[in-house]
Amino acid sequence: MGLMKKDFIIGFLIAVTVVSGIITLILSIVEVQNVLLPGSIKYGIVFDAGSSHTSLYIYQWPADKENDTGIVSQVHTCAVKGPGISSYFDNPSQAGESLKTCLNEAITIIPSKKQKETPVLLGATAGMRLLREQNNTQANQVFDEISKTIKQYPLDFRGARILSGNEEGSLGWVTVNYLLESFVKYSFTEEWIHPNPDQTLGAMDLGGASTQITFYPSGAIEDIDTKMFFRLYGYNYTVYTHSYLCYGQDQALKMLLANLTKDNNFSSPINHPCYPRGFSQTISLKDIYNSPCVSIPSSYIPTQNITVNGTGTPAECKSAINNLFNFSACVTRKMCTFNGIYQPPLHGQFYAFSAFYYTFSFFNLTSGQSLSIVNETIWNFCTKEWTKLQVEFPQENTIRLGDYCLSGLYILTLLLDGYKFTDQTWGNIYFRKKAGNADIGWTLGYMLNLTNMIPSETPVTVKGHNSSIWAAALFFIVLSIAAGLVALPLFCWLWNKSSTF
Repeated sequence: MGLMKKDFIIGFLIAVTVVSGIITLILSIVEVQNVLLPGSIKYGIVFDAGSSHTSLYIYQWPADKENDTGIVSQVHTCAVKGPGISSYFDNPSQAGESLKTCLNEAITIIPSKKQKETPVLLGATAGMRLLREQNNTQANQVFDEISKTIKQYPLDFRGARILSGNEEGSLGWVTVNYLLESFVKYSFTEEWIHPNPDQTLGAMDLGGASTQITFYPSGAIEDIDTKMFFRLYGYNYTVYTHSYLCYGQDQALKMLLANLTKDNNFSSPINHPCYPRGFSQTISLKDIYNSPCVSIPSSYIPTQNITVNGTGTPAECKSAINNLFNFSACVTRKMCTFNGIYQPPLHGQFYAFSAFYYTFSFFNLTSGQSLSIVNETIWNFCTKEWTKLQVEFPQENTIRLGDYCLSGLYILTLLLDGYKFTDQTWGNIYFRKKAGNADIGWTLGYMLNLTNMIPSETPVTVKGHNSSIWAAALFFIVLSIAAGLVALPLFCWLWNKSSTF
């Protein structure tokens, strides 16, 4: 009787083993599904060729995009040594040569198999806009040399061109709002949500040769020349934007010096109210009148040098800065900034970056201080003597230190008298260099917009199994092995037992 029970147990275990093996085989053959593999990474390079310097930015984004817009992040940045590319108008080959160090860095960061499909764009801003106005042939020669250099690298060069002022301003707006998740964000419910367009932030950029303001207005935009349209993450945005050429920080300095020299009939020395008392420097008239932002007088002698002495009188400095703006052109217009330029009422909060940030960072005014504290801080700085400033700021570049009074008062004039910020709306301005872990500027906005032009990669699929099918198959495999391990010794024992009879 005991022998029959053991025969039954062995038979049952063998049956379990056979059935489990058959089920596992069926699962492995029949239940095959398509499995989505992780998307590959794409890269992009943008050169920001500004009026005073050039920077390279490397971005990356997943090939499978969210609503046709890549989730772009900054990977690397490289500052090109030397001045802006427009400075090489008399030696164009050096413009291309200056980019090589940063390009060499880029190809060590981007995987070699991705380099040929990596788009590269060089965008030039106000410096090249001014050079084009002065000498279009020289501007084209600079671009030819730049193109020749970039084409030597195994990258997908998409061309070098001059961005319009509206492009520069509005793409900076895209960058700010992308980094602050004003277009799309991942909610706690693990879903992508779309914030209201009214929640977007305005963007204000101050460069060397131009300044831009961009924001989503509360009403209609009346001037079609100030409209820019974007489609991002499946939604449409129409923003107000305007770029003021010649009202960047460096060009404002030239315009102010030109006014002072003309008022003084080009005699030397010249008293400059925006420079500290005791500050003095010699300047060539050629360096003042080498820009289309200033008109050349008939009595101009390029080789003449003038001495500029600082007087440290902020009230006179503010008055001289006001003369750079034509505010009277807006007396009869309700929605107007200066020089007769249309602007709808300010709406929402604003990020102020580039020279806005660097100047206010020097004054330690980037923590939301009130307008009265800002005014007092800059005014007090403007009244200090040059020798005291040198002791107080020993590490600061001498030229920049002398310009900070002018820069601070110029920014206040632009924001308050120009853009029409008030005591009540001053708190809506945030002076920032970065948002998240990326630099603020037009380059990320351009790359983000560029991903809309790059076809979304088809997700890679392979034949595979659903995770639940794999779990079931694994269970039956383990059951088969266990049953076999138990049945084998019992079978051997019975075989030996039967052989003894």
